[in-house]
Amino acid sequence: MMDWSDRHCRYMHRLLSREVLLYTEMVTAPALVRGGALHLLAYSPQEHPLALQLGGSDPVELAAAARLGAEAGYDEINLNCGCPSDRVQSGAFGAVLMQRSELVADCVTAIREAVDVEVTVKCRIGVDEQEPRQILPDFLQKIRAAGCTRVTIHARKAWLQGLSPKENRDIPPLDYEIVHQMKADFPDLHISINGGITTLEEAKAQLDRGLDGVMVGRAAYHQPGDVLRAADQQIYGTGAVSDPVEVARQMLPYIERHLSGGGRLHQVTRHMLGLFAGRPGARQWRRTLSEGAHRDSAGPALVETALTAITG
Repeated sequence: MMDWSDRHCRYMHRLLSREVLLYTEMVTAPALVRGGALHLLAYSPQEHPLALQLGGSDPVELAAAARLGAEAGYDEINLNCGCPSDRVQSGAFGAVLMQRSELVADCVTAIREAVDVEVTVKCRIGVDEQEPRQILPDFLQKIRAAGCTRVTIHARKAWLQGLSPKENRDIPPLDYEIVHQMKADFPDLHISINGGITTLEEAKAQLDRGLDGVMVGRAAYHQPGDVLRAADQQIYGTGAVSDPVEVARQMLPYIERHLSGGGRLHQVTRHMLGLFAGRPGARQWRRTLSEGAHRDSAGPALVETALTAITG
């Protein structure tokens, strides 16, 4: 979700659901520790509960980055062992870490010793020629021994050789059954599933089969109104179904603050394009924002104009 789940995106998602756990886009430990890019840790207090997703492979550096995240107030530190991008591979972290389970365990240990907040891991079922039913239990056993009690498993292999990051999101076949088998084999672990889940109904089906959580990425971004607006009621049994029209209006003061701080409208509205996906007027909503948000004079009035395509 790099370049997607930034603070503007998460603020809107929190307006749609008060209960779901939100994750940052992956932030690399070197960027924080060596590059001093602390602006990457910025967020709005309303975003809680919020997890900081870190990328890295050096235990000392990850511990330092995690400490910065904990000091910034994040509720969870998540170590990414699933991203297959070329940039991640060249940095020796992300999905390539599925080949180095002992190093991952060392990273988990170092992070846990550095912070008091929960430390979790996101992983794949394997990479390249690995046999998931052989390597995944070993991977989970090692990170559990290091003190990790929560893991999210993307139910696909990552092919680091031969497939692009985009292709790695769709081409490797999904294997939900191995994730359920891992829950049976490691009942003490809190195991969430990720990959190919696009609706609340599909998420509920996974939970009903005994998993502890479901992570939804692209569908929650492209159709946030469908995935998130009823999550509190249908998954958590709390609150009411949120109204995307009201959420768009609640974004207006946030946009005002962003612009007054020197930001641009498109930095926020690019995450709002899918808010009304599938509804009458959604195409005009997207067109109005896409064509107008980059203009120097663009502000909340453009969002209100775009809303007329939905509200009439």
